[in-house]
Amino acid sequence: MSFAKTTDGIRLFYEAAGEGTPIIFVHEFGGSHWSWEPQLNFFARRHRVITFAARGYPPSDIPSEVDSYSQARAADDIVDVLDAAGIDKAHVVGLSMGGFAALHVALRHPKRVLSTVAAGAGYGAEKAHEDYFKGISEQVAKNFQERGAKDFAPTYAEGASRVQFQEKDPRGWQLFAERLAQHDPLGAANTMRGVQMRRPSLYDLEAEFRKLDTPVLIMTGDEDDHCIQPGLFLKRTIPRAGIAVFPKSGHTLNLEEPELFNRLVADFISQVEAGRWKPRDPRANPSQIMRTD
Repeated sequence: MSFAKTTDGIRLFYEAAGEGTPIIFVHEFGGSHWSWEPQLNFFARRHRVITFAARGYPPSDIPSEVDSYSQARAADDIVDVLDAAGIDKAHVVGLSMGGFAALHVALRHPKRVLSTVAAGAGYGAEKAHEDYFKGISEQVAKNFQERGAKDFAPTYAEGASRVQFQEKDPRGWQLFAERLAQHDPLGAANTMRGVQMRRPSLYDLEAEFRKLDTPVLIMTGDEDDHCIQPGLFLKRTIPRAGIAVFPKSGHTLNLEEPELFNRLVADFISQVEAGRWKPRDPRANPSQIMRTD
């Protein structure tokens, strides 16, 4: 087993496979390093692929203090894993909580990022729903801590943006739920309180996103309601951003639609490496409407 040592002394489990341009995969709150198995199997044929368990997710360390968890720390942990793996720059692919971290590492450490994929990133970012999101997040943290992961996992796994996965792939969803039930209760609660509840809204970072030169692919399911508008905001704000909307899809995109997910990410990375993922053409300004009558 391989472990990275972070700059604040936390051990993070990671694994690597394949050879080629590096890609690091950053998991969501409901997943861990195992979430990316369909991607590792596919991309390791042409790339060096890295996945890791975030702090609070075994076999990584589980800091007992909530202040050891934050959005900035989650972004810096990505760099610490790259350092441990001997990687200077990588394509960064993240889902949900990992999608937020992928965006933040591009803002904080742009020289370490070749490109960013932010899938299902946006829940809690809408300004009108900030207080509601924080309240729900606190309840989720309490449920993990007081009821335990085994008892609470089935409820969490049947959320409004997870049932699409359950309907399409009951066996895959069941495996997801069983692995979720093995999460560490303290690690889950601290992650929810330290990262999710305290992270800044994407809308509060508009000025920083407008200056971002990193190529970005945003992905969202059309039934992942609270990620659609933030995704469109990112598309309109980040100069070199594109957006892919998955039809009849929810939140867990890389597991729910692995073939489509892999194909779109592979095409995006190919375009980036060919130098063809350019800033938005000013002629595409939607405010400039040509009359045809």
